[in-house]
Amino acid sequence: MNEVAGGVWQAAYIIAALSFVLSIKWLSSPVTARRGVLSGEIGMLLAVVGTLLRHEVVSFEWILISFLIGAAIGAPLAFLMPMTSVPQLTALSHAFGAFAAALVGTAEYYRYTMAGTPIPPAIMVALVIETLLGYLTFTASIMAFGKLQEIVPTRPLTYRGQNLVNAALFAFAVGLCPWMIAGTTVGWVFPTFIGLSLLFGVLLILPIGGGDMPTVIALLNSYAGAACAAMGFALGNRLLIIAGAVNASSGFILSVIMCKAMNRSFGNVLFGAFGQVQEGVAAHMSQKPFRSATAEDAAQILASARKVIVVPGYGMAVAQAQHKLRELTDVLTKRGIDVQFAIHPVAGRMPGHMNVLLAEADIPYDRLHEMDDINPDFGETDVALVIGANDVVNPAARHDKNSPIYGMPILDVDKAHTVMVIKRSMNPGFAGIDNELYYMDRTLMLFGDAKSFVGEIVKELAAAA
Repeated sequence: MNEVAGGVWQAAYIIAALSFVLSIKWLSSPVTARRGVLSGEIGMLLAVVGTLLRHEVVSFEWILISFLIGAAIGAPLAFLMPMTSVPQLTALSHAFGAFAAALVGTAEYYRYTMAGTPIPPAIMVALVIETLLGYLTFTASIMAFGKLQEIVPTRPLTYRGQNLVNAALFAFAVGLCPWMIAGTTVGWVFPTFIGLSLLFGVLLILPIGGGDMPTVIALLNSYAGAACAAMGFALGNRLLIIAGAVNASSGFILSVIMCKAMNRSFGNVLFGAFGQVQEGVAAHMSQKPFRSATAEDAAQILASARKVIVVPGYGMAVAQAQHKLRELTDVLTKRGIDVQFAIHPVAGRMPGHMNVLLAEADIPYDRLHEMDDINPDFGETDVALVIGANDVVNPAARHDKNSPIYGMPILDVDKAHTVMVIKRSMNPGFAGIDNELYYMDRTLMLFGDAKSFVGEIVKELAAAA
């Protein structure tokens, strides 16, 4: 019986590992994203079932209790968290996963020490990495969640010598590692190491503003994956090594993509205090004159267009305007108007955020275009309709060397013949600076809730048909 169970769990692990790799592959494209999610879910199910079939598991009571507690927490989070809060949910997911890895590492450390058994150096190295990254990621992810949820201040919190203090604490924690790897049994060393890891996670997030938080979350995803991979080495579990490595590498690549999209380095993200000192500039620029229009005006302009490019942003997500946007797309398409969508890599709060929302409204994938592919088309576009996007369409990124977003690749919305921006107010975006696009002669500001305003445009177009 044990031999059969052993063969089953090993087969489950192999299929699960393949499923994880395929999941990452398929998630790279909106067309195959659903398949990627399903593959990942199947892989995780097989991993859990395979683990429960291992001979090391001799009792299921605590496992069942933990399963029920986890389900009671996770299910409401998944169903009740709105799409606009995907980064917050992601941060919590990383926090729980990293905390679990850190607790396993802690339990494994004390299992050895309480039995009086020396910990092999290779395993101790894995435990050190696992607990350091696990506890660090746990508190950092909780802080990231708090900033995104505005439970704690979203602005960067800085003080003199902050980077030096952080570096000193981290160096102290790392300095304890050789001592533990060498086999020291001094009682205060490991708890101190844990405390420093938890503290460093909090201090790491304090100087980071809300505009950079999605990038930080992606980086924390990488840390959580690395912690799980280290746990796999400590426990001799190959599936954990594979899954953790895939998670760590994909999170790191995503962070690189996001930094590139914002023309920022990791050092600048982690230590740059993004968005902290632009209030005076925004206040000065907001005094410039701008033109506004009504839904009726917007409908007339759209009806006479031949090509329209829609640029969705976080404001669209907040208003849940994607379904009304689908109605607008259908109405314009029936009139023979070419409607396409331009997706910036960091539109919304996470890469792919806009793609998921638009796919939810059944907008065809072939209408969604990445920034580099669609930017050349703006010069030949009659109307660029910006819905809730801000910094990713700000022309200051091209020419204003004093701007915090200078050099950031943007969508060339300002090159369209007419630009219409649906926005609640003239308030700046995450970067804390005003948008030059709003004051251009060819720009019309459409003030209001995105869902309601798009609905009014649809009604005007229907009435005029």
